Amino acid sequence: MTSQARRATAPGGEDEPATTPRVDCVADFAGGLTFDITDEGGLDPAHLLLRRRGGREEVRLPLTPAGGDRLRAALPGSAALPEGRWDAYLRAAGAEPLRLAPGLNDLRSLVDRAPGAAAERVVVRIPYATKHGNLSVRSWERSPHAEAGALYIGDGELTVSARLYGTETAPDAYAEAADRHGAFPPVRADLTPAPGGFRFTVAYGALRPGLWDLWLRPGGEAGPRVRIARLLDDIVDKKPVYVYPTVGVDTEHGPVEATPYYTVDNDLSVTVAAVG
Repeated sequence: MTSQARRATAPGGEDEPATTPRVDCVADFAGGLTFDITDEGGLDPAHLLLRRRGGREEVRLPLTPAGGDRLRAALPGSAALPEGRWDAYLRAAGAEPLRLAPGLNDLRSLVDRAPGAAAERVVVRIPYATKHGNLSVRSWERSPHAEAGALYIGDGELTVSARLYGTETAPDAYAEAADRHGAFPPVRADLTPAPGGFRFTVAYGALRPGLWDLWLRPGGEAGPRVRIARLLDDIVDKKPVYVYPTVGVDTEHGPVEATPYYTVDNDLSVTVAAVG
């Protein structure tokens, strides 16, 4: 393997630009990943190292021959990879870790993914290229999980279709919009059965200016809070891709403009801004 890559930065830091070698990745339906590297010699023994950004956690994956000049590392869907961004390195014996660059990413199994209704946890791992052209993996592990589907922008309101994994809704289940900074009380929304899941409607007029995060309370007020998010596809960052219209509403607190959006963690929220 060529060793023209730059030296990795300190644990938890972003990567330096322009690294080699390249890695081809295949994602499977269950949340597993396979990494293939072309071996040009001098790699035995070696590991593929995943290092969690902003922390010190590391996961080592042995590289084994995969036919021809290929070496392969596998991350099963059952393996723990806590939620976050994981930077990928090559670590050979006695050498500094080398930052890896992405080759071909096969994410076809993630398109329109729909785990079984009985799935206890949802595992999502998406390999992607960082802004410096290096390989990282975005990981989510949630149990239970409320997957956002279609959003309908109505006259002064937002209707969300969603599906729940890992638990069931009780008769007193509901959704809520919660002020991110806790300045205002949550706003409840009743659930309505829908094909494959449920839907609920949030009236923009009930939301004061600020950032409102959408949650599901599947067990009612005494049960857990489940963040509503969109995870089950091949798009690693939803915010710049799923863009929704802004709606102006007159409220008892004055005119506002409301816009639904996905956060950097692909969670569903609504931003409300006072007009004037």
